[in-house]
Amino acid sequence: MRCAIVHYHELALKGRNRDYFEDRLVRNIQLALKDLGVTQIENLRSRIRVLLPIEISSEIIRQRLSRVCGIANFSLAYSVPLDLANPNFDALSAAIIEELKTKSFSTFRVTAKRADKRLPLTSMDAERIVGAAIYEQMGKAVSLRDPDLTVYLEMLSRDVYFSVEKIPGPGGMPVGVSGKVACLISGGIDSPVASYRMIKRGCRALFVHFSGRPLVSRDSEDKVRDLVQTLTAYLHRSRLYVIPFGEIQREIVLNTPAPFRVVLYRRMMVRIAEALARREECWALVTGDSLGQVASQTPENISVIEDAAGLPILRPLIGMDKLEITDDAKWIGTYDTSIEPDQDCCKLFTPPHPSTKTRLEELLLAERALDISRLVKQGIEKAELSEFKIGRAHV
Repeated sequence: MRCAIVHYHELALKGRNRDYFEDRLVRNIQLALKDLGVTQIENLRSRIRVLLPIEISSEIIRQRLSRVCGIANFSLAYSVPLDLANPNFDALSAAIIEELKTKSFSTFRVTAKRADKRLPLTSMDAERIVGAAIYEQMGKAVSLRDPDLTVYLEMLSRDVYFSVEKIPGPGGMPVGVSGKVACLISGGIDSPVASYRMIKRGCRALFVHFSGRPLVSRDSEDKVRDLVQTLTAYLHRSRLYVIPFGEIQREIVLNTPAPFRVVLYRRMMVRIAEALARREECWALVTGDSLGQVASQTPENISVIEDAAGLPILRPLIGMDKLEITDDAKWIGTYDTSIEPDQDCCKLFTPPHPSTKTRLEELLLAERALDISRLVKQGIEKAELSEFKIGRAHV
């Protein structure tokens, strides 16, 4: 029987509500594999077994499961029946050797786990029996420290599962256990990574993008759609609001002091994003701020921008440097899209010397020249909604 054996770490530490987290993970695996005809998924306590139709390629399963948050690792395995009272490893050894004939390796080791302690054979016994069979019949050398190939055994009550690879998953928590957040996504490197980090903590994500349109082209919007499509692989489905922000920026430029422009842009974005977030029942906003990286991310400016929000603003990257963020972007698959050139609205009308230590009273005085309620309403009314599913977007 061909299957995937899924492991999780953090969920196993939960107490009385552990079942809730495990059930959510099972449902998310079902969503990820639904269109492939996978219907049999079973929670075996501390691991999840997914029965795989023989016609589904291993590569597709790898791609899908490696993006299900909550999975620490998984293996594509085969099972052999196991008699609890009188375990016989001959059939298991024969099946493993048949599989290993398709692999190229010189050294190996066997690593076993005995989930059911009623088995009379220990994990070390199983490792020794199977290892001896591989050595005798295939002539391969044993290397416990640095093997070319590792055979993994998982001994349950009725079956033994064997595989030759453990594939890493994202880890974290299953999407949906931590509510919904609104992620401000710019199209750069940082904000998609910030969004991913909250998705990995179990949040469903609503995406909000501020475009410089009509003063610039739709390039940034197309780029953000590609980024959201990539992130949707971790969510299964998502929604994106695009806000044409150019006219609002022009009003800020015409009516307020130049050094405050960047912070005033941000405060206006926060207000509009929060209005959409409340409509969509989000409990927080998420930004890609990293402390001190740009003028709007100094301690003083972060503080005055947050003053414009009623909802919490989460900043998952606040203590990370650019190299760390870039590594994460490459890992989740957003980096190549993020570095494509575009016309970012935040670069429009940027003053040569933006304020880095803005005081709140200065901003409040500057904002008297703006009809904030009207501008927020304008942003919301002109918002354009797109919906995304794995593999495709629907506008």
